[in-house]
This record gives sequence, structure tokens and C-alpha cells, in this order.
Amino acid sequence: MANTTTEVAEAAGEAAGQAADAAGQATQSAGMPQLDFSTFPNQMFWLVVALVLIYLVLSKIALPRIAGIVADRQGTITNDIAAAEELRAKAVEAEKAYNKALVDAREEANKIVAEARVDIGKDLDKATAKADAEIAAKSAESVKRIEEIRASAAKNVEDVAKETAEAIVSALGVTADAKSVASAVAARLKE
Repeated sequence: MANTTTEVAEAAGEAAGQAADAAGQATQSAGMPQLDFSTFPNQMFWLVVALVLIYLVLSKIALPRIAGIVADRQGTITNDIAAAEELRAKAVEAEKAYNKALVDAREEANKIVAEARVDIGKDLDKATAKADAEIAAKSAESVKRIEEIRASAAKNVEDVAKETAEAIVSALGVTADAKSVASAVAARLKE
């Protein structure tokens, strides 16, 4: 079986070699038409025609369109750069205006705070004066009440002293009139 496979392979190799030899002989005898010197003038003519057509298509159609697109793009880029510069300048102006507004707002806030402090100080002074007046009025009233209480207490002490003196004198078995007890108590309280 191995012999049969080898024989088949050898036969196939011979057939391939014969086919290649036949193809090589056909090519050599006919040759490549591009390298045949008898066809050079014809090939040169068509080469010139093709180059002229390519030149005309490129110069009349393709290159003007490409140049227009490049010019449009360059114009767009130039306009975009100009717009960006304008926007940058506006942004710088807006930043300056913002900073100025911020400084003005801080100054205004400080001014309002100062005014509020002055107003609060005035209100505090008024409230303090009112409280002082109320305290003084209550203090005067308290002093008056204390004086009344002292006077009442002194009178009560005098009355109690009179009654106590009368009771002591009666307990001792002596009779004393109310006038002499009152004068004795008054004299003693003055000391």
C-alpha cells in the first residue's frame, strides 16, 4: 500500500512538472505585451492620454474642491480663533466686573454692619437709660416703702414697749398712768 501511495505521488509530481514546462514555453514564445517593443508607441499614446485626463480631472474638479474646503476650514479656524479671543476678552472683563462687584459688596456689607452697630448702640443706650430710670424709680419706691416700714416698725415697737412697760409696772404692783409710761418709753427710745 505504501508503494502505491509513493507511485501516485511521483506520477502527480511528473504531471505538475510537465504542466509548468508547458506554461513556461507558452509565456516565452508569446512574451509579455508590455515588454514587446512593437507595442511601445501605442502604449505611450495611451499613457499620455491617461495622464492628460488625470491632470484635467485633478486641476478642474478635484483640486479646486480641495482648495475650497481648505480655504473654508482656514476661514472657520480663523473665525473660531477670533471668536475665542473675543470671548476671552469678555471673560477677562466679566472677571474684573465680578471682582469689582465683590469689593463693592464687601464695602457695602461693612457699611451696613457699621450702621447696624451704631443703631444697636443707640438702642442699647436707650434701653440702658430706660432700665436705669426704671431701677431708679423702683429704688425710690423701695426706699419710700422701707421708710414706711421703719416708721411703722418704730411705732409698733413704741406701742409694744408701752404695753410691756404697763404690764411690768402692773405686775410689780404699782399703778402708773398711761401718760407717764408713754413719756418714759419715748425718752428711752430717743437714747
